[in-house]
Amino acid sequence: MGSGSKPTLFQPEALFANLRIMSQDFQDGDFLIFQIESGYGLLRLLAVDTAVDGRVWHLRGYAEMFPDIDSAEAALEHPDTLTVSMPHAAITNRAFEATQTARLKKVELSPEESAVVGEWRKRGAAASDRSIRLILGLR
Repeated sequence: MGSGSKPTLFQPEALFANLRIMSQDFQDGDFLIFQIESGYGLLRLLAVDTAVDGRVWHLRGYAEMFPDIDSAEAALEHPDTLTVSMPHAAITNRAFEATQTARLKKVELSPEESAVVGEWRKRGAAASDRSIRLILGLR
């Protein structure tokens, strides 16, 4: 940071540091932030399953994009106003680690959010090996 620069609450490089270690600590209900070229997007961690070949991450995606981390954090003061663009995706651990994420906030899951994961489990569906950015249609 140069002289005269105003420090911000979050520095992206610090927020995304040590992600491999942090991903082990993510919990159901966490709102996760990820960076794309010109901004940030939000995901919601619905559940993590342990499978024979690794973890399966259950995520919900949102349509809103934010110019900075502070804006995303402010939106999470009222998470019910976010627009769900992808109600559920189950992805492999390899696919999850392809997109750097960091936890912003934890909010208890609603019964509807938990039910989506339960329905997927009942179907016995396979997890996708595509990154969440590709699933969301982002590059």
